[in-house]
Amino acid sequence: MPRAILFMCGMNSIRSPMAEALARQLLPSGTYVASAGVRRGERDPFVDVVMDEAGISLGKRQPQTLDDLEDDYFDLIVTLAPEAHHAALELTRSMAVDVVYWPTLDPTLATGTRAQIVDAYREVRDHLERLIRQQLMPKAVPGAETA
Repeated sequence: MPRAILFMCGMNSIRSPMAEALARQLLPSGTYVASAGVRRGERDPFVDVVMDEAGISLGKRQPQTLDDLEDDYFDLIVTLAPEAHHAALELTRSMAVDVVYWPTLDPTLATGTRAQIVDAYREVRDHLERLIRQQLMPKAVPGAETA
């Protein structure tokens, strides 16, 4: 179980802040979680809509880049877009940190009605929650249940 996780995407405005907020809610409280983008983006209001549906608030959080991070030591970097994956591999070339790529669709590419666009954001949120649960949450040890 990693103790410090960084989620990265292109502009830290949709996928990585969603992943950060979900991980903060789902992972043990001692796990340090952050997110950043390769470039600075603008806060996306659809993210607030779908995260509010899940009972999660991003508060006043604004998109940030790697240079904005207060801490730069991570056990694991999870990249969510090809651009972020390449940047993370370059960044960690001389560091002992695991980098994993979780291909995640960009919901801004969705077209149609507002409801169809919000559905695309929900799909991203649900995809990220599933991956966090499957890949990052501590596994129950058989026979370790307490009475």
